[in-house]
Amino acid sequence: MPKLHRKGEGKPLREAMERAGLTGPELAEATKEVDPTGKGISPATVGRLAGRGKTSRDPCELSTAWFVAEALHRRTNAPLQDLFTMPPHSTSTIERSRPDAEEG
Repeated sequence: MPKLHRKGEGKPLREAMERAGLTGPELAEATKEVDPTGKGISPATVGRLAGRGKTSRDPCELSTAWFVAEALHRRTNAPLQDLFTMPPHSTSTIERSRPDAEEG
C-alpha cells in the first residue's frame, strides 16, 4: 500500500496540534487511545511528521497517519485529509515482477 504524505511540510499538523493544546509527546500518548493494540506511535515519529528540520519526513504509513489524525480529530475535528494526502499517481509502465512460470 502506498504511503501517505504530510501536507504543507507538516504545517497543518502543527496547527492542529496547537489548536488541540498538545505537544509532540502528548500527541504520541493520545494515539495510544485510538490504537486498538494500545501501542500508539512514538514521540520521535510525531516529531518527524510535525518537524521542519533535517529529521522531518513527508511519507508515513497509513496506520500512523490514521492514529495521528484520529487523536487530533477527537480534540479539534481535524479530518485525516486536512493533514495527509496520497502520493501522486505513478505513471510507470515498467513490469516489476515475473509470472511464476518464468522463474527458474
